Amino acid sequence: MASEGKISVAFVCLGNICRSPMAEAVFKHTVKEHGLLDRFGKIASFGTARYHVGEPPDERSAATCRNHGVPVDHRAQQIRKSHFDEFDYVVCMDEANLGNLLRLKPEGSKARVELFGEWNTGGKFRKIVDDPYYGGINGFEYNFEQVSYFSEEFLKRELP
Repeated sequence: MASEGKISVAFVCLGNICRSPMAEAVFKHTVKEHGLLDRFGKIASFGTARYHVGEPPDERSAATCRNHGVPVDHRAQQIRKSHFDEFDYVVCMDEANLGNLLRLKPEGSKARVELFGEWNTGGKFRKIVDDPYYGGINGFEYNFEQVSYFSEEFLKRELP
């Protein structure tokens, strides 16, 4: 769990090359912009599948982040059972990821497993962060707007 009272957050999608690395990068950037780096331990992202382990993020995802001034530095990795004890929050993008994570989560682990859309205060965006992989750049832009908003709302609601 969180070391020295610091919060640890893992973001999860299927392959860890589009949505979750974007969510990780945006969340880190948002935390830094608010001067809250000292409140957080690990911020990372993972995939439920191992399709892309070791690969950089999808270029469209990385370019969308860069176009908004958000740096991306990531290599795809797969979530493991041990991560449920390393992170306070395991935040996923859709119901399929949620189901997979709940099946993988060891009994008694402390991680809170949630959809990122649970921080969709006021219903401004769709609750599900859809996979933009097979679509155009507009899907990545929409994902960016979603994860930016959800990151802000997470900080408002979860920091004591």
